[in-house]
Amino acid sequence: MRIVIVGAGKVGFSLAQRLSEEGHEITVIEQDEERRLIVQNSLDVMTISGNGASPQILADFGLLKADLMVAVTDRDEVNMIACMAAKQAGISRTIARVRNQEYAGRNQLDFNKALGIDLTINPEMVTAVEISRILLTPAALDVEDFGDGKVRLLEVRVRAESPYVNIELKRLTLPDQVLVVGILRQNRMIIPHGTDCLLPQDSVFFVGAQASIEEFSEHFSETKTKIQRVMIIGAGRIGRHLAKILDQVGISVKVIEKSRERCNELAKTIDKGLVLCGDGTDIDLLIEEGVGETDAVVCLTSDDKLNLLLALLAKDLGTQKTIVRVGRSEYMSLMGKVGVDVILSPRLLTAGVILRQVRQGEVVSVSLLEGAKAEAMEIVVSAKSSIIGRKLKDAKIPDNILIGALVRGNELIIPDGNTILQAGDRAVIFTLPNLVKKICKTF
Repeated sequence: MRIVIVGAGKVGFSLAQRLSEEGHEITVIEQDEERRLIVQNSLDVMTISGNGASPQILADFGLLKADLMVAVTDRDEVNMIACMAAKQAGISRTIARVRNQEYAGRNQLDFNKALGIDLTINPEMVTAVEISRILLTPAALDVEDFGDGKVRLLEVRVRAESPYVNIELKRLTLPDQVLVVGILRQNRMIIPHGTDCLLPQDSVFFVGAQASIEEFSEHFSETKTKIQRVMIIGAGRIGRHLAKILDQVGISVKVIEKSRERCNELAKTIDKGLVLCGDGTDIDLLIEEGVGETDAVVCLTSDDKLNLLLALLAKDLGTQKTIVRVGRSEYMSLMGKVGVDVILSPRLLTAGVILRQVRQGEVVSVSLLEGAKAEAMEIVVSAKSSIIGRKLKDAKIPDNILIGALVRGNELIIPDGNTILQAGDRAVIFTLPNLVKKICKTF
């Protein structure tokens, strides 16, 4: 597929890297020469210095036959105009990163259609929704839903006293409709076999029916109570979105933010939550506001190092769960090692949404896990697939590709070696990133 990416910031770079590795023909347009050179010197892609919203640029460099434009500059209006210019020039599909909620009203779809935008993505809203789902599942490090909510992927950390440690998976007694699909051990992702065991401090990925997973997750929770009190440090876009979501579902929210303007803006939009104008690094303030008595602290400042410091400080003062937003994905494994419970990257979450669109057709959804060390995909099994009508044990599916669940009509199936795939099945697949092309070819 020929893809044009407008903007070579963090999201643009991540997308270009990911898509070029999958064999797509990528062209990146960027006005900032320093950013453009970073992409040119680091990735096997074509780069153009110029304005991605210019129809002349698209014409001069032969980009009018591209299959998709993704506009991810740091300015909403530039992204929208770039998509409009691309559509008028003949590029069939367009995606724009749009942060301003004023562009996301009730008539958003009609507005986007009039501009020629097929999909708008708000990274901060995507991140806030992801955090809220994790908070609503107390034991979870990550939660992803597939199959219209019938299938849930749950990531949890295994404690030393867990009854599931040091037992071969083929001998492990799990609830019906629950399966182990991945193990993250010492920063290495393992697609498990029957002879593998769970070890203390492993991060383990389970797939299963949503109700079964919710009940099963209680075995991994350090507390049996739901998260009811959350402190958010930082009221940027993610913090404001998250505070509103949690306030609406009845969770007690306390937000600490330096900027009085942001505090005033947020205070107008939440009903029961408390917004405090203060410094989140002030230990006396944190103690006074009961940080040690909260169920979770979410650190959402724009400074990765500060977020790490705040999370460790909150943990030391007694909070049960810490969640950190990170801009540089290379910090994710380090933060996990020093005790942060959940680390989320808005650009990786955004990349997952865009990858689903790039692989559009049989691919329903894509989730990048643990700093993109693994992928969970929901894919519709094609009638042309070579594995239709064959038992999975005879289908010669490549190593490190594991089918965790099948949705067939309204039926959920946790497959085994004797399961036979049918055309139209929606398969939830856990895999390593380098095997995505093989999955698309096989299924």
